[in-house]
Amino acid sequence: MTSTTSTASTTSTASTASAAAEGTAAADSAGSPAPLITSVLVANRGEIAVRVFRTARALGLATVAVHSDPDADALHVREADAAVRLPGAAPADTYLRGDLVIEAALAAGADAVHPGYGFLSENADFARAVLAAGLVWIGPPPEAIEAMASKTRAKELMRAAGVPLLDAVDPAGATPADLPLLLKAAAGGGGRGMRVVRDLHELKAELDAAAAEARSAFGDGEVFAEPYVERGRHVEVQVLADGHGTVWALGTRDCSLQRRHQKVIEEAPAPGLPDVLCTALHEAAVAAARAVSYRGAGTVEFLVTADGRPYFLEMNTRLQVEHPVTEAVFGLDLVALQIRVAEGAPLPPEPPQPAGHAVEARLYAEDPAQGWRPQTGTLATFRIPAPPAVPPAPAAVRVDTGYADGDSVGVHYDPMLAKVIAHAPTRAEAVRALVRALSAARIHGVATNRELLVRSLTHPEFTAARPDTGFYERHLGALTEPAPDAGRAASLAAAAAALAAAAPATDAPLAARIGGWRNVRSAPQSRSYLVVCADTAGADTPYEVRYLPSRSGPPQLVDHPGVRVLAAEPHRVVLEADGIRRVFHVKQKSNNQGAAEDEEVYVDTAPTPA
Repeated sequence: MTSTTSTASTTSTASTASAAAEGTAAADSAGSPAPLITSVLVANRGEIAVRVFRTARALGLATVAVHSDPDADALHVREADAAVRLPGAAPADTYLRGDLVIEAALAAGADAVHPGYGFLSENADFARAVLAAGLVWIGPPPEAIEAMASKTRAKELMRAAGVPLLDAVDPAGATPADLPLLLKAAAGGGGRGMRVVRDLHELKAELDAAAAEARSAFGDGEVFAEPYVERGRHVEVQVLADGHGTVWALGTRDCSLQRRHQKVIEEAPAPGLPDVLCTALHEAAVAAARAVSYRGAGTVEFLVTADGRPYFLEMNTRLQVEHPVTEAVFGLDLVALQIRVAEGAPLPPEPPQPAGHAVEARLYAEDPAQGWRPQTGTLATFRIPAPPAVPPAPAAVRVDTGYADGDSVGVHYDPMLAKVIAHAPTRAEAVRALVRALSAARIHGVATNRELLVRSLTHPEFTAARPDTGFYERHLGALTEPAPDAGRAASLAAAAAALAAAAPATDAPLAARIGGWRNVRSAPQSRSYLVVCADTAGADTPYEVRYLPSRSGPPQLVDHPGVRVLAAEPHRVVLEADGIRRVFHVKQKSNNQGAAEDEEVYVDTAPTPA
């Protein structure tokens, strides 16, 4: 789809509204029907913008993107009907400039703004400014956002509503009996400003560090302390409310597998919870939503102790990253429902009944073995396949991403490449489908956490449905160790690359296709490679591959005992290693055969069974 690009003006007209527009905003805030939406601007980037656009198009709405300079050719810009430039690169100069975002909406003719998640999605002042500009805000009332913006103030509201809470601990009076403590920023989320303290002598320094991080990330240095629950579970309830008094509690999600207090794997429903606990969580979530006159999609998060006691953590007044697992289980489009609620439509009295199980994995451009270090580069190939449907109840795989082949992964924003979601009748089937999709993915050019995800999903604790927030603290070392056959796999990958390079294209001239032929037996030919696993950013390992051309078939390898070459083509090599036949897919970074020695070559094959 062709995008139209313009540049947001820097005048202040977006903050001025006519009396009629103010009246419309006020009426909408009170719950009466808003004007019919025809065009929506997504005040965000990447996969969430693409995901909202998908629903908007299905509803017949025009779509408007905003973009920073590094995102000028990003997928969300390419997929929008129109796009408006936000000059600069840093979030503070672009996606966090609410005034420019509103000006962009007005300039492009949008009549509604969807905030996505992150950036300005939980900024009450931005929501008010959108309404004041005469635009429809596809989100909760600003007053509800404000009420839940501070975790300390939110807990006061929840206590009054009867929602169970962990008692705060005064750091000044903390004793060894209070340890361990969890320090948390009162504002914001995403793990920023969070610290676990196990030694009272470290409390003061950790408080100062948490406050500084919170102030830098959210402009608010308020930090509080509460008991840290060992081996607790992070369980949340998706709520959806309209302006007519209906509040849905859409099951539970488990988001316990986290790194640095940020979610990695999520699933719905949360496995192994007794019915009485699920009912209590649903009731507490609905009470939380009603306490702030909530409208739209939101999430109420709880910490569940090992003995099954739930405690309120926070309410996120936006769509969550992990919303697809709830959509899959309930057969809903939450973005479509957000839009309908924003237009004033009522929800049915009861939500649909859930069916099956869904699991989501967040695919990041990062190296877990190196402190989760973000990675940058160009995605030469980025393809995650969906398995063929097998009726009557196929396992469905969904990929939400803001990237495609050839896109660059830069330094300015979160390194998440995609969310991969599998839905099936049972948890075991959903997990297997997700593992298969991740294992079969072809991701070239950037190191990722794919191997960590696959190992996490197949770990005995996860397959036994015993997740908790300490999973990576206990197992990260083992999960990031090189595979026992890593050296053998790298050697075979180098061999496949060499054989593919030696195989002439079928449309090549005759001289090229017989270039390796000799009248008498010759010495082996050789090619050298530096091999690095695509799922790590570790050091390259050198390999020399020697092979002998054959008159009657593919070349045969030298110095590779137990390996036979069954077929060798420029993009596909078939090897039999130790009696097991494997297919290797080979891709040169450029389209030139016989490339220069420093050219990158990508080799994919199915993983070796454990």
